[in-house]
Amino acid sequence: MRILLTLLLATLAMSTPAMAAEPAPLPTVAEVDLARYAGAWYEIALLPNRFQKQCVADTQARYRLDGERVEVINRCRMADGRVDDIKGHAKVVPGSGNARLRVTFFWPFYGDYWVLALDPDYRHVLVGAPSRQYAWVLSRTPQMDEATLQALLERAAALGFDKTAFRRTPQTQPLD
Repeated sequence: MRILLTLLLATLAMSTPAMAAEPAPLPTVAEVDLARYAGAWYEIALLPNRFQKQCVADTQARYRLDGERVEVINRCRMADGRVDDIKGHAKVVPGSGNARLRVTFFWPFYGDYWVLALDPDYRHVLVGAPSRQYAWVLSRTPQMDEATLQALLERAAALGFDKTAFRRTPQTQPLD
């Protein structure tokens, strides 16, 4: 009887699909000064995603403190030259040193926005989600030197993101 039970359990174990390994926890920077983080950021590179598929260039984000929340306005240029924009807000995850935020553009749905690498002078940043499906390299200026971009992409790779999947975002002209 034990042999039959052992064989049955072994068969069940082999027929059950293997569970995908959980990614390692995603570390963030220790602290973000939201007043310094506020303002305009230019998207330099991103992991392509469905909610930005209409954007072909000039993607920008603006953050503004609004009491306990951060107002978010994302804008980009579409293929026909028109500008697309969307407004939302973010809430800080308590105990995260302001490095983890929950962002919504369509309440009640929220997404993770984690600050993974931040220049001490707040000139450039790597942000992403713990799922590692979403990530962005942002800069205070429309252009970023290649060495800085590569360093941020290397940091993303070290954190488990697919460095080769990042797509550069052309910054051709300011959005009015």
